[in-house]
Formats: sequence, structure tokens, C-alpha cells
Amino acid sequence: LWAHEFYGVTPDIMAVAKPLGGGFPIGAILMTQAVADVVHAGEHGTTFGGGPFVTAVAKVVLDKIADPAFLAHVRDVSDYLDEALHDFASSHPQVRELRGRGLMRGIQIDGSAAALREIAHEHGLMIATAGDDVVRLLPPLIIEREQVDELVEKLGAAFSQL
Repeated sequence: LWAHEFYGVTPDIMAVAKPLGGGFPIGAILMTQAVADVVHAGEHGTTFGGGPFVTAVAKVVLDKIADPAFLAHVRDVSDYLDEALHDFASSHPQVRELRGRGLMRGIQIDGSAAALREIAHEHGLMIATAGDDVVRLLPPLIIEREQVDELVEKLGAAFSQL
């Protein structure tokens, strides 16, 4: 469920926000008991700490994304995306490095990430940038293998125009 689990570490404190509310504004911090023992009322505040409604929404979101079957699907499609991106990179010399894990990926390119983003948009592909030469792929957790294939196809069309 959490990226730190891949590395065998447990953070003392972790901030979570955007995905927690499934689109509704909420933020939270998760902490070990040792940290909680020294944090007192009034020492920590947040703009989006969560009222009853958004907290109920966050519970539904957490229940969904923590479901073992849902996580298995995310892992399966993530592995499929990883293979597809490695195959893609091997046939596109503009790719300098693949980054990320799961469904949050970065592609460092030999060229302008902003230019590739604009070309990709023309092909119906929503990508973001992370610096001058890295495009970010942030598909939803509900993406299917067929949509990964479509992503790679549209990415190839965009790269051919770069």
C-alpha cells in the first residue's frame, strides 16, 4: 500500500493527502506511537484536517485501496506497465532513463519534456513533466492492461514527432 514498504523501512512520521480523499481535500499524518507520545494538542494543525464528511470519504477510499484484490490488480498492471516501458525504451533512443515504481513513472528523455507533453496532448495522452527532461506518467489505479497498450502506442506516436 505504501512506497516505503518496498524498501523494508518504516517511517516515524508520514504525511498523506491528495489520494486519501479520492478528490476531496483532506490531509493527515501517520506516526508511530513514539512520535504520538510527544506530539500534543495544538502542536500540529492542517488546513484540510478533515471534518466528518471528508473523513468518511477517506475511510471508503482507504478500504478500497487497501483491499488485497485491488492491490493485486494494481501490482499486476504495474508489472505490465514496467515491461511495456522497458520494451518501449529499448526501441526509442530518446529515452535516457526510466524512473519510478508501481504506476508512478518518470521517463527521462533526450529532449524537452514540455515539448513531448504538448505533442502527447495532441495524441490524447495526458502526461505531466518533472523538470526539463522528465515526463511523468500518473495513470489511475484502475487502469487496465489494454489502456497500458494504448498509452504506449500514443507515447510512441508522440516520440515519433519529437
